[in-house]
Amino acid sequence: MIVAVGIDVVLVDRFAQSLARTPSLGDRLFTEAERRTGSGTPRSPESLAARFAAKEAVAKALGAPAGLNWHDCEVASDPDGRPWLTVSGTVAAAAAERGINRWHLSLSHDGGIASAMVVAEQ
Repeated sequence: MIVAVGIDVVLVDRFAQSLARTPSLGDRLFTEAERRTGSGTPRSPESLAARFAAKEAVAKALGAPAGLNWHDCEVASDPDGRPWLTVSGTVAAAAAERGINRWHLSLSHDGGIASAMVVAEQ
C-alpha cells in the first residue's frame, strides 16, 4: 500500500555553485559512495543534484520531520544504473513510525533541472 509520495526539483547550476562555494557541503550531504560512480570517478553536478533532490523527496514523503541526517538516506545504483534507496538511522526510524518499509525512486536531469520522485510503501 502506498503511504506517501515525495517529489523535488533542483536547479543544477545553482546547486553546483553552492558545492563550489562551500566545499564541505558535499561531505555533509553525500556519503563517499554517493559522490563517486561505480568506477570511482566523481559524479557530475547533474547526478549529485538529482541525488540531493531524492533526499529532499524522501524528507517530504516522511512529512519533513526535524532531525533527519543526510547520510541516513543514501542513493545507490545497481550495475545497470537503476537508482535505489538505502535508509538507516534517523530516516529509517521516521519511516518505521509511519509504517514505511519499501521505497521506489526515480531520478532525472535535463535542461538544467534535476528531479526525483519517491514512493513510500508499507
